[in-house]
Amino acid sequence: MKILITGASGNVGRYVVKELLNKGEGVVVAGTNVEKLKKIFGDKVDVVKFDFVDKETFHKALKDVDRVFLMRPPQLGKPEDLYPFIDSMKSHNIKLVSFLSLMGVEKNTIPPHHKIEKYIEKVQVPYAHIRPGFFMQNLSGIHSVEIKEKNEILIPAGKSKTSFIDTADIGLSVATLLHEPEKYKNTAHTITGPESLDYYQIAEILSEITGKKIMYRKPSFLKYRSDYIKKRGLDKNYVNVTVALYFMTRMGTAKMVTDEFYQLTGRKPRTFREFASENIDCFV
Repeated sequence: MKILITGASGNVGRYVVKELLNKGEGVVVAGTNVEKLKKIFGDKVDVVKFDFVDKETFHKALKDVDRVFLMRPPQLGKPEDLYPFIDSMKSHNIKLVSFLSLMGVEKNTIPPHHKIEKYIEKVQVPYAHIRPGFFMQNLSGIHSVEIKEKNEILIPAGKSKTSFIDTADIGLSVATLLHEPEKYKNTAHTITGPESLDYYQIAEILSEITGKKIMYRKPSFLKYRSDYIKKRGLDKNYVNVTVALYFMTRMGTAKMVTDEFYQLTGRKPRTFREFASENIDCFV
């Protein structure tokens, strides 16, 4: 039987696929853009048309599959959007779903991930929730625009600290869970990087690595939301979710450091300095 990967073209999904193939697993990647997936993965995996809002695509995606990596698409803001597919996993007797959740979400009811976790548990699909800290790739991706163009970090996190983790490390963690479904059945894992940093420290590290003077401006929620919706043109629902997450970050929810990545994989997680050095082109 094979493992279905949703969000395979994203930051985490690509690494999940890579690590599962390294473990000798058969992989099916699913998405709305089949040609894009074929271009990324070639003949190393099976590719299937899949859409969370089209129930007609569920059965084919789950055929000959017994494990699933589930990732909520950013454009689906309501947790209920994923419930029909979760129901379909139940009817197809999936023996493990690893859902990409959030650190601290078991106590934080605001993000949609909380209700999705609870629904998976309610319908009794065997699960192994993965609850990572904030992605290092958020800084090299969506937040890199201001870093490259203005030498600024525009994130409304105040003075709070965050235990950033590389998505490559998340991918390895997920692959480890899915590779041993019986061992990790009905578990949850909070994985983080090796240290907790505030954005002033992030700015210092990036300044040292790039040779530019990068500043953390500590914007208000209103300025951040306005800039990202009106100036950057990003989806309002997506930006609203990030505002909620940064609000919780200010409450201290993102600073915890755990050793669960090491416990799962036997490896030490990558530091932000290592990540920034290897991805310097994203910041200059």
